[in-house]
Amino acid sequence: MTDIMVIGAGPAGLMAAEVAAAQGLTVTVADAMPSVGRKFLMAGKSGLNLTKNEPLDAYLAAFGPLPDGLRTTLSVFGPQELMQWAQGLGQPLFTGSTGRVFPQAMKASPLLRAWLARLGAAGVTLRTRWRWAGWQGEALVFDTPQGRQLITPKATVLALGGASWARLGSDGVWAQYLPDVVAPFAPANMGFVVDWSAHMAKHLGAPVKAVAMSAGAVTTRGECIISARGIEGGGIYALSRAMRNGAPLVMDLLPDWTLAQIRAALVRPRGKASLTNHLRKVLRLDPVRLALLAEFGLPFPDDLAPLIKALPVHHQGPRPLDEAISTAGGVRLDALTDDLMLRARAGVFCAGEMLDWEAPTGGYLISGCMATGLRAGHAAADYAKA
Repeated sequence: MTDIMVIGAGPAGLMAAEVAAAQGLTVTVADAMPSVGRKFLMAGKSGLNLTKNEPLDAYLAAFGPLPDGLRTTLSVFGPQELMQWAQGLGQPLFTGSTGRVFPQAMKASPLLRAWLARLGAAGVTLRTRWRWAGWQGEALVFDTPQGRQLITPKATVLALGGASWARLGSDGVWAQYLPDVVAPFAPANMGFVVDWSAHMAKHLGAPVKAVAMSAGAVTTRGECIISARGIEGGGIYALSRAMRNGAPLVMDLLPDWTLAQIRAALVRPRGKASLTNHLRKVLRLDPVRLALLAEFGLPFPDDLAPLIKALPVHHQGPRPLDEAISTAGGVRLDALTDDLMLRARAGVFCAGEMLDWEAPTGGYLISGCMATGLRAGHAAADYAKA
């Protein structure tokens, strides 16, 4: 018998297990995969951006509109609290020039090892290859290497992830067991399909720098990448929600120039130079931006300046759900109490990416998942002790 059953061994689930065990309760963590934290480890391959070191108001604003309960949850375990927690695991951190926070080791494995050691010392039991298969009455059902297991804990934390990167464990299969409270999944923080013309082949893999991009009311100066599959990268991910919802993508190729400055440069005599060479010379446009201008701007209008300032970038929609960094959709927030307990099933709490919220990249997703895990773990412990 276990007091608390945590299902899912990603950042949200492990945080829920840590805080519940700290209250003296027996905790078991079950995960369907052969090892824990697989998506967390994958994120660490690019440096493990844990959080964003910025004032709390700015940090919360990055998540977009939030219900009061979730806003409070994110406030309690914000950037400063997460950094203190990581340092408490013996992981030195550094803050980059943009405010993004990374372990000095620049990978997830040392932190995860230290975290699992702390959980083991606290008595947390870890079960791998235990796949949750819903409920049988009040009992949780698991398919395991030892056969079907029924567990009836005092409280449960579901931290099952979203529906992207299924090979790492986030397959969204759990939604069938919560059909009345789950909003449909959609890709988030994803690239978009572009059917490039042949002349773009030599630019595949190239970064697009020194531009501003906008979709709807959102504007970013982040970079993006021209890939064989389309357009992706941090600048695109920041706009992905608006683009997914139908807002057109517009690129300003010279964000530090005014229309008047561009027009003044364009009327300079070009002699025998081609238009492309003239644009390169007088506007200092690099080959990638010139290629994008030709890709989406031909035939050029007589007044080229407005097109340079607002180039429409046409695409064929998001990349597939399983390729997205994260997902929107999941357990609706109105189906949960402020303590993240399912209103329809007392004693069952939800945390992490399985919630219907959408965090941007840049450290917000991991730190937000851990904040919800902390809230759910505390609430589950309180429920179990009541």
